[in-house]
Amino acid sequence: MATDFNAASPPPRTHRDYYTALYQAALTISSSLELDQVLQSVVTSITEAMLVKACALRLFDADTGQLRLSAVYGLSSNYLAKGPVDVARSSIDSEALQGSPVYVADARIDPRFQYQEAARLEGLVSILVVPLEVHGNAIGVLRVYTAEKTTFNEDDMQFLSVLASLAGLAIENARLYESVKNSYHGVMDAFWGVRLNP
Repeated sequence: MATDFNAASPPPRTHRDYYTALYQAALTISSSLELDQVLQSVVTSITEAMLVKACALRLFDADTGQLRLSAVYGLSSNYLAKGPVDVARSSIDSEALQGSPVYVADARIDPRFQYQEAARLEGLVSILVVPLEVHGNAIGVLRVYTAEKTTFNEDDMQFLSVLASLAGLAIENARLYESVKNSYHGVMDAFWGVRLNP
């Protein structure tokens, strides 16, 4: 990631930062079925490794056509309360949900960004959005936000895409676990004739 900001900026990221974050995310995903904990760990690791202001993971709700916040790090409650993210009104998210990474150089003035004024008040400038996919189907988006104008390079996009894939794997594992658990309880209820508490 390169910035257009000439004042003192954070030290540049290294591949070691990315490898460490990937290791931590993989370790968390493989050791926990607590989806909220796993996703929170992923967005925190991304924010720290990429040296960005914030990271958010949103899952697509087909019933409402909105992206529902599932994990976030670095954004204020005021910003999060700005309103729903409607995919129909957010061309960056629509494009990401079609499978392509999307770069926004300046969210404060880019008409593709749904909440430009909220971005300005929050101090958000550049944004990188990648799809969150399970079995080739987009189920949400993963976004990183910077506080200064930033150009993301191919390593940044690949890193974020890999973490999005790991998050998708965690979501799929959690869904499979819930399905197995519910099936087990259904069988036990039928066998014993009563509901057993998990």
